[in-house]
Amino acid sequence: MRDSDVLQVGSLGLHHPVEPFSRSLDLPPPMSPEEKEVFRKLQAQLKTQFRDIFPNPRAPRCVVVVPSLSISADLLAKISGVQYYEERMLFALMLLRLPRTRLIYVTSQAIAPSIIDYYLNLLPGVPMNHARARLTLLSCFDTAPEPLTLKILERPRLIRRIRDAIPDPASCHLTVFNATKLERTLAVRLGIPLYACDPGHCRAGTKSGSREVFREAGIAVPPGFENVHSVDDIVDALAELKTRDPALQKAVVKLDEGVSGEGNAVVDLSNAPRTGVRDWVASELPKRIRFEASGESWPTFSAQMSRMGGVVETWVEGKNKRSPSMQGRITPLGEVAVVSTHDQVLGGPNGQVFLGCSFPADEAYRLEIQEAGRLIGDILCDQGVTGRFGVDFISVKEADTWRHLAIEINLRKGGTTHPFLMLQFLTDGHFDIRTGLYQHPSGGSLAYYASDNVVNPLYRGFTPADLTDIAVNHRLHFNSATRQGVVFHLIGALSEFGKLGVLCISDTAENAWQLYRDTVEVLDREALAQEEARSYCSVFRERA
Repeated sequence: MRDSDVLQVGSLGLHHPVEPFSRSLDLPPPMSPEEKEVFRKLQAQLKTQFRDIFPNPRAPRCVVVVPSLSISADLLAKISGVQYYEERMLFALMLLRLPRTRLIYVTSQAIAPSIIDYYLNLLPGVPMNHARARLTLLSCFDTAPEPLTLKILERPRLIRRIRDAIPDPASCHLTVFNATKLERTLAVRLGIPLYACDPGHCRAGTKSGSREVFREAGIAVPPGFENVHSVDDIVDALAELKTRDPALQKAVVKLDEGVSGEGNAVVDLSNAPRTGVRDWVASELPKRIRFEASGESWPTFSAQMSRMGGVVETWVEGKNKRSPSMQGRITPLGEVAVVSTHDQVLGGPNGQVFLGCSFPADEAYRLEIQEAGRLIGDILCDQGVTGRFGVDFISVKEADTWRHLAIEINLRKGGTTHPFLMLQFLTDGHFDIRTGLYQHPSGGSLAYYASDNVVNPLYRGFTPADLTDIAVNHRLHFNSATRQGVVFHLIGALSEFGKLGVLCISDTAENAWQLYRDTVEVLDREALAQEEARSYCSVFRERA
């Protein structure tokens, strides 16, 4: 059994003595009816916490953060620098602005102290040493391409350390990136509730389940088919769509559990014959399908489709086409709230991979997106869903109006979650549902542009300290007085992968976009300045 052996308190690396491990806890087997019953009772505690603790900023509480990307290893392998994506939830460190809140943050590999310092220095009105004393960092010391939660479950001594760091389980909850059976088992073993969707209610978070919810809510979807589970199903669906609409040029095939568009593919249906369409599709499909994920292949993709299922939809055409999203929250008390709207920035071979987002969404349609998302949230609430959710749309302008087609529900934290929560923590403002704008306390509104994919091979070699130097020297650092500036994330991926996340906050969406462009320009310029050293060192590699 693998185990971690160090408990870090703050960034001080203090070691706690480890008592001999024993199987003293009488815990139900994973995925058993007994475990589900224990989990159900733990979840009931969330209502009390949400009513009595969450509204009181001075109430003692503890939050266990497990930023596990609990998805298939095949999908994880497609994300560049995925081992550092656990850092995206470091925005949770901003909870330490609440003076009696303790935070336990668990990762696969230890996070550099300089990165932790970077976030703690952003805390408004809280001395760093006070916040650090209430922060516990734990690591599995394991970079294997497996979900973090699985690594934790394999380490009973680590679970004990987490439990020992919780002052009072009655005022503690677990927060995660996405909730699966793994996270349910972890919650039971920690003896605390999970503030996320019960894995038993997560079907709506699949591509097939999303289409079913949209229909129930009366929200339009692209023509297509869900619950596709085989190559024959894909062929049947594509042939039917082409037969219904002979002018159809492209269709989209999506794995039910794909993330950030990496599980999507586009099929070219042009030049199909008018008769014998199914035979033509069956013959041409392997040659005409194009995958969003680099390195994907038809045998691997079709095998994943057979295992997890998926959908086939028509490709939505339009000269003026956008990809807005709505974010919501369903509280443990059963209340549905609209949290924000964004315009997503997509890239990849066919424009389906999430690269970033702009907040707020365009004023021409953001209130329409909010209302559609609220209707969907009502259905999710009726299904027993709790926690954050997001809904992605494709919107096409037709004359003076916008036609919105819902395409996906995310029952997890997504690429739009961490930038908005960071904005809230840094500025202490609020989202105005009447306008779809974010208002800060002293008046006026704030906007931002955010990206998880600022990538340049020349960035490799930049350390976290280098990044801080560059930000301060060029006045890009977030300024709490003006409530504007830049916040970086995915900092750990910078030196190895040349990849970085950026949140640019300003008074308007246009100014936020300009700040993003200025930031990338500064980074590119600084990277070129160190290229001479890189070229010099390449001599050693060539001779090795």
